[in-house]
Amino acid sequence: MKDLLRTQDLSRDDVELLLETAAAFAEDPLRSKSALANKSVAIYMTKPSTRTRLSSESAVAHLGGTPIFIRGDELQLGRGETIADTAKIISGYCSALIIRTFAQADVEELGAHASIPVINALTDDDHPTQLLADWLTIRENFGKDIVGRKFVYLGDGNNMSHAWLIMGAIMGAHVVAATPSGKWAPNAKVVEIAKNIAAKSGGKVEVSHDPEAASKDASVLYTDVWMSMGDSESERDEKVLALSPFAVTENLFSLTNKDSIFMHCLPAHRGEEVEASVIDGPRSVVWREAYHRRTTIQAILYHLIKGDLKGSTH
Repeated sequence: MKDLLRTQDLSRDDVELLLETAAAFAEDPLRSKSALANKSVAIYMTKPSTRTRLSSESAVAHLGGTPIFIRGDELQLGRGETIADTAKIISGYCSALIIRTFAQADVEELGAHASIPVINALTDDDHPTQLLADWLTIRENFGKDIVGRKFVYLGDGNNMSHAWLIMGAIMGAHVVAATPSGKWAPNAKVVEIAKNIAAKSGGKVEVSHDPEAASKDASVLYTDVWMSMGDSESERDEKVLALSPFAVTENLFSLTNKDSIFMHCLPAHRGEEVEASVIDGPRSVVWREAYHRRTTIQAILYHLIKGDLKGSTH
């Protein structure tokens, strides 16, 4: 496996290896401080970022490499140079490419033409690096035995909901996406893929339009911002109205297990998708979750460049 382009590219063994290595990097961030010695990693972003930029640059640095950050307006892509040509040029200078952009097709085209590993650090369709950080956080709280546990995402049926269902299916978990019906529900093809993976892994994938039923006895309530980058502002009022019942409130959180945790990929809008008392409360793990963006990207770089990941047969 050369690239990490979609969450579904990962096998269960790949995820276990990445989580184990990321946990080791959490204990000792510099344990492999020469893995990228004398090497550079390009970090190309057409979407603004706090966590992804900081975690990517620090992950490269912790491995002894040099991060080269490139904004979307700094490449000749905007002036007509093709994605294929850009992939070949970057491959000549760098040992890996981390990309955060809008179109999934652009990431896949870069992967097809680059000779170096390409890592999807967010597109409009998927967010595999976030889900690795999420699952390391889940494992720190609940261990490997997740039998009888339910992990629930609430809100917009966006890239995060897609990645949540796919990764949960890979891990053999009971995962739920609780969203409005209609245009803010998860993509039906993604749900089908997740269910097919779950059928082989022993997991269970559900889409619900009832936030209270979904939250009952859950071990995790997870949410994301309601207006993602690229969403039309003209739809804001309609979308917020549709999503309001899915806000993670104290009342909703009271339906969960006694040892449940709250998760959010951040940035958060308190008073919108989550109440301040929940995200800032004692059962919120969002800061540890954000910290693991670095440990998991570090693990991805370490293993992809070594060729250790085998990829899925989903």
